[in-house]
Amino acid sequence: MKILVVNAGSSSLKYQLFDMDTNEVLAKGLCERIGIDGIVSHKRPGKEDYKVNADFPDHKAAIECVLKLLTDAELGVIAGVEEISAVGHRFAHGGEKLKKSAVLGDQELEYLESIVGLNPLHGPPAISGFKACKEVMPNVKHVGVFDTSYYSDMEDYAYIYPIPYELYEQYQIRRYGFHGTSHRYVAAKAAEILGNKNAKIITCHLGNGSSITATVNGKAVDTSMGFTPQDGVPMGTRSGAIDPTVVTYIQKATGCTAEEADTILNKKSGLLGVSGVSSDCRDICDEAAKGNYRAQLALKILAHNIKKIIGSYVAEMNGVDALVFTAGIGENDRQIREDVCKDMSWLGVEIDETVNKTCPRGEIVDISAAGAKTKTFVIPTNEEYMIALDTQNLTK
Repeated sequence: MKILVVNAGSSSLKYQLFDMDTNEVLAKGLCERIGIDGIVSHKRPGKEDYKVNADFPDHKAAIECVLKLLTDAELGVIAGVEEISAVGHRFAHGGEKLKKSAVLGDQELEYLESIVGLNPLHGPPAISGFKACKEVMPNVKHVGVFDTSYYSDMEDYAYIYPIPYELYEQYQIRRYGFHGTSHRYVAAKAAEILGNKNAKIITCHLGNGSSITATVNGKAVDTSMGFTPQDGVPMGTRSGAIDPTVVTYIQKATGCTAEEADTILNKKSGLLGVSGVSSDCRDICDEAAKGNYRAQLALKILAHNIKKIIGSYVAEMNGVDALVFTAGIGENDRQIREDVCKDMSWLGVEIDETVNKTCPRGEIVDISAAGAKTKTFVIPTNEEYMIALDTQNLTK
């Protein structure tokens, strides 16, 4: 069974084609600069990468290009589009109704369009990508996999905010959580390694957007992102959790509008705002190594906030069996991992500094020190595979 996984952004479309019988990625790629001056990158294992300029006026043109590449006599990996059994689509938000992955029909599409206000950044492009794929491939089933669904089983006291309850009832203001597909994958991998499906696991998805999730018995019990992906730890350009009064104070002090205040906190804060250098952790680490105080401060604030959330989840779960690092920073930044794990022997977290520093990229690595009570892993995430798996299970 071959599954095409699509992740549509405002001006991009990522894709992977899976052979689920062998769990093999047959091809993957990226259509960039949709609506501008398009570029497509197409990769096949063991073969030379293909990259060329292409004309993508919209998402429909992009997916048509993808299908043409997948079936091309020279560059393709399948004989025809009819070999694709189903398409899995990544959605950041499923709202209050789409709490599990689902086959997408008219009712589901209507609901997703109705909650765009909850998800104005990621919702519209994901919907456009789905509509384009549906138009080009009308005879296959399309499945939506929602990042928020991993948190649908959380207790109400973990997701209801202490504000007037009618705001939740009328406007669905609650903690939704994001990156759920990634957390679900790496938590399951950690439980598999431990040989304990009931394990208490804390997963740190650290990248330009970062979130931390606590999982017990294979179910999420809490997560750092909230009503939007703005909440939680500091990120590339997002402030993370702050006193909510800061927002109104900024508006009063500077005279800016609500939209301008939102831009400050979403696009000018976090690592960029503190360091003044970049939103990219690699650039900040380079500057910190040169003695740049603000770059050093940004990294300390990041590690400090991650550590605080880990500690709170240990208290919430009454213990922890494993700590997992994943995503761009989590998988590749040795110093951040070391700074987060430093002085946490009280809860059993101790890492082998040599193993941590020599940790190869793209591999699952146990970086725990010998005798550590709590295991610490680096586990590369694979959201696309989880989307393909859910799509297979719902359509086979």
